[in-house]
Amino acid sequence: MHTVTCIAPVNIALIKYWGKRNEELILPINDSISMTLNANEMCAKTTISSSETFKANRMWLNGEEVTFEENARLMRCLDGVRRLAVANGALKVPLNWKVHIASRNNFPTAAGLASSAAGYACLVYTLARLYGIPINEELTAVARQGSGSACRSLYGGFVRWHSGVLADGSDSVAKQVASPDHWPNMHILILVVNDARKKTPSTKGMQRAVTTSALIQHRAKVVVPRRTEELTEAIQLRDFNTFAEITMKDSNQFHAIALDTYPPCVYMNDVSHSIVNFVHAYNEAVGSLQAAYTFDAGPNACLYVLEENVSQLLSAVQLAFPNDLVPSVEYLRGIQVPNFDSQNEKILSKLSDADFLEKRSKNVLKYIIHTKIGNGPCQLSDDNSLLVDGLPVSSL
Repeated sequence: MHTVTCIAPVNIALIKYWGKRNEELILPINDSISMTLNANEMCAKTTISSSETFKANRMWLNGEEVTFEENARLMRCLDGVRRLAVANGALKVPLNWKVHIASRNNFPTAAGLASSAAGYACLVYTLARLYGIPINEELTAVARQGSGSACRSLYGGFVRWHSGVLADGSDSVAKQVASPDHWPNMHILILVVNDARKKTPSTKGMQRAVTTSALIQHRAKVVVPRRTEELTEAIQLRDFNTFAEITMKDSNQFHAIALDTYPPCVYMNDVSHSIVNFVHAYNEAVGSLQAAYTFDAGPNACLYVLEENVSQLLSAVQLAFPNDLVPSVEYLRGIQVPNFDSQNEKILSKLSDADFLEKRSKNVLKYIIHTKIGNGPCQLSDDNSLLVDGLPVSSL
C-alpha cells in the first residue's frame, strides 16, 4: 500500500488560452501566460492510494464518486504518468496495482476560477509523486491532456504554455517565465460575482469559437505572439504599467472573441462590466495604472495590484460596490489587510466625482478573495490525507 497527498494551486491567465488545434491532445492555437496563485487561499487537494488489493480504479471528486475508466482525460493522465515512470526507471509502485483517488477544491468548481486546471495539475503531480517522477516539461505535457491550463499550474510564479507546432504535441509544454520571488509583492483581489457553474463550458465555447469566429485566427497568429513577448519583458522588468495594460487588453479581446462566436458565448454580466469601468476610473483617479483586471470564462474579476496598493484599492472597491457584510471574514477572504479602511477618506475624495458611483448597487459581490503570487504544487504529510465519508481512500 502506498498513499500520497498533494496540493496544487490555481493559475489565472494573463494572455488567454482559447481555441485548440487538436481536441484530443488539447493542443492550443496560441501561446498563453499565467500567474500562479498562493495555494493557501485557493487550491486543489488530492490523495491517491495504490494497492495490490484494490479491485478497480476509483475516484471521488468533492466527496462524490465519479466514473473512472470511461473518463478519457483521466485515463490519459494516468497512462501518461505511468509511461514516464517506465521511461525514467522510477517504478516505486507496480503498474498493475489499481488506484483510489480523492480530490477536493477549496473554491467553486466550473465558475470561471480555473478549478479544472488546479484539479488536473494536482492529479498529475500526485501521480508523479506516487511513481517517483520529478516535475519536468514532459510532465506538463501529460497535465495538458487532462485540462489544457493544468500544465501551467505545475510551476509557481509566471508561466508560459507554448502552443508548439508538432502534430504529436510533444513541444506543447509549459515553462516558467519567472519565479514567485522575482515579483513577490504581486497580489490579486478576486471579486466573486457569481460562483455557480457557467452556462457555456470552456471546452464547448472554444470549439464554437474556432469554427465560427472571424477574429480568432487573427488573434492567434498576429496579436498573441507580440503580446506574449511584450508581457514576458514587462514581467522581467517588473514593469506594472505595461503588465497592466497588456493584461486588460487581452482580457477584453478574449471576451470580444467569445461574443464574435456564433451563437455568442456571454461570460461577463452587467456587474462584470461595472468592474471594468470601475478599474479604469480608479486608475484615472490615482493618476497611474495601479490595478489591472482580467476575466476568464466567467463573470468573476481578478484584479492585479501591488501589495502596497491593496488597502487603497480595497477601499475603492467597497466604495464602488458597497456590501453589508464588510468587514466579515466570510466576505473578505484570504490574506487579511491590516490597514484596510472601508471609509478611506483619501480614495473617497479621489473617486467622489466618478460617474459610475451614481449607479452603484449594494451587495452585488458575493465575496472577495485576497491572495498573491505563489509556488507550484507540493506534497503533504501522511496525516493530511483526504477522507471520503469519514474514511481514508485506502480503505474503500
